[in-house]
Amino acid sequence: MNKSDDLIVIVGGGVIGAACAYYLVREGWSVTLVDRGEFGKGCSHGNCGFICPSHVLPLTQPGAIREHLLGVFRRDAPLRIKPHWNPRLWRWLFQFARQCRHDLMFESAHARHQLLCSSAVLYRELLAAETIDCDWETQGLLYVFQDLEPLEEFSAVVGFLRDEFGISATRYDPRQLQEVEPALCSDVAGAYCFEEDAHLRSNKLLAGWRQILNQMGVQIIEHCQVESLVVQAGQARAVSTSGGEISASHFVIATGAWTPQFERQLGCKIPIQPGKGYSITMPRPDLCPRFPMLFEQHHVAVTPWASGYRLGSTMEFAGYDTTIDLQRVQMLKDVASIYLREPVVEPVEETWIGWRPMTCDDRPIIGRSPTLKNVLIAAGHGMLGLTLAPATGRLITEMLSGQTPHVDPAPFSPGRFG
Repeated sequence: MNKSDDLIVIVGGGVIGAACAYYLVREGWSVTLVDRGEFGKGCSHGNCGFICPSHVLPLTQPGAIREHLLGVFRRDAPLRIKPHWNPRLWRWLFQFARQCRHDLMFESAHARHQLLCSSAVLYRELLAAETIDCDWETQGLLYVFQDLEPLEEFSAVVGFLRDEFGISATRYDPRQLQEVEPALCSDVAGAYCFEEDAHLRSNKLLAGWRQILNQMGVQIIEHCQVESLVVQAGQARAVSTSGGEISASHFVIATGAWTPQFERQLGCKIPIQPGKGYSITMPRPDLCPRFPMLFEQHHVAVTPWASGYRLGSTMEFAGYDTTIDLQRVQMLKDVASIYLREPVVEPVEETWIGWRPMTCDDRPIIGRSPTLKNVLIAAGHGMLGLTLAPATGRLITEMLSGQTPHVDPAPFSPGRFG
C-alpha cells in the first residue's frame, strides 16, 4: 500500500491532533487537519505546560468523592459543579464514583504509566530533532505544601510511586526549600521535587509544531465545523463540514471535550465531560520561581518560563460555558499569595478558560471505533493532554500502519464503556 496516496483527515487541531499528524506524516501518510476554530487555540493553548511522568495516579482515587463533595457547589472551591440540569453530567459523576476503588485506580495508574513514560522519551526526541522554541526546561516539578500533615500524608504517595513505578522524588524541608526556591514564602511546610518532570510553554510548542507540519505538507483547515461523518457500507468515506465534504481513506477524531457529539456514529459510549480550567498569564515577576510548582493542598499550579509566568488550574463542571468567572480567577491569585513572595504581576496579559476532556475513569480513549474500522478516536486525555500527546500520536500511527503498538492499547479501548 502506498500510504502517500491515502489521505487521513484528523478532526481537531489541538496538541493531540498535532501529534497524530506529525507521526502519521513521518510514517508516510498524507494528512489534512480540520479544526472548528484556530489551530492550537483550544484546551492546548492556556494550560500550565507540565510534562509530568509523576502524574501516574488518576483522579479516581478512593475517597475522592468524599473529599470534594461538601464543596462542589461553592464558587471558590477548587472543584466546582455549577448548578444546572445536565443528565449526562450526573451519569458521568455516578460512573466516576464507581471507579473510585483501589483495584481500578491501580489499573488506570499502570495504563497511564505506559503512556507517560513513552511521552517523556518522545518529547526529548522531538525537541532534539526539530527546531521548536517552546521554553523547554527539565529541572523537575515541585509539589509544595503549606501544612505539615498533608505533606506527611503525601510522603506515603511518594513511597508508593517509588516502589510501584520507580518514580523518585526528593524531599525538601523549609530551610532547604528556601535555598533551592527563594520565591517561596518562608512559612511553607516543605515540598517534594519530581526531577524527571519537565515543562514548556504550550502555545509556543503549538506554534512551532504548526510550522513543522506546514513544512511536512499537512493541510490545516481552520474555522471549519465538522458536523458528521459520511458513512457508506460500514465505513466513513468523508466528513461533512460547514465548508462541504472532505473525503479520505481514514479518519482520526481528536476533538477533546467535543468528542461526545460523534458518539452515535462512532458506535460506542464517549463519557467525556468538559472540565473547565482557568489560567492567567503575566510577565515574569522580579523574584520569579525557578521551578514550576503544584500547590497540592489548593490545586493551583504556577509555571515560570523564560518568556513569561502563569498561574492556573481549578476544575469547574459547567457544561460548555465560555464565561470567565472572575471569582475563580481571583482564587488563583489568592492561593498564589499564600505560597509566593511575589505572586502576581501586572498587567495580566491573558485570562483564559479551556475545557479539559475528562473521562469517567481518567484514562484517554485511544483506538478504533467499534463500528467504523477506518475511524480512530484519540480523545479524553483529561488534564494530561499536553503530556500524553506524543505517545498518543505514535500509538495512533502504529494502529493505522498495522505496526505492533509500543504500549498496550487495550486499557484505552473505546469499547471499554460498553
